[in-house]
Amino acid sequence: MDVQTIDQQYQQLQAEAQQTTAKLQVLADKLQAAASSGDQNAREWQLDLKEIALAIQSEQNQMLLLLQALHGFIAAQQQAAQAYPQWSGQPGYAGQQGGFMGALSGFLNSGFGRAIEMGAGFGIGDDLINKIF
Repeated sequence: MDVQTIDQQYQQLQAEAQQTTAKLQVLADKLQAAASSGDQNAREWQLDLKEIALAIQSEQNQMLLLLQALHGFIAAQQQAAQAYPQWSGQPGYAGQQGGFMGALSGFLNSGFGRAIEMGAGFGIGDDLINKIF
């Protein structure tokens, strides 16, 4: 898998998270309108929706932690390879344009790598969860 593919998959994941958030927002708005017009069940459904939104947010936070851990692992591997220049002579490992170091450098400098390093996430924010109420 190349860096461009990783970036594309990450962007797709962000887009899907935004779509999920938008759909939850539409449902939250409908439930709010129903509750305002006197629907007794709507308030309970709002609580259920908040529970679902919190579960999705938790899952997305865990995904972000996993991605950050992977990014950290790869960054550590790159630092270790730079600390031992004798590895640079090994084919496909370090110091070669298309080798391991090149792939690591490309990954770490990709849009995905930079976003993960900065802690950028995706998904359901507290503002949506708070708006449900």
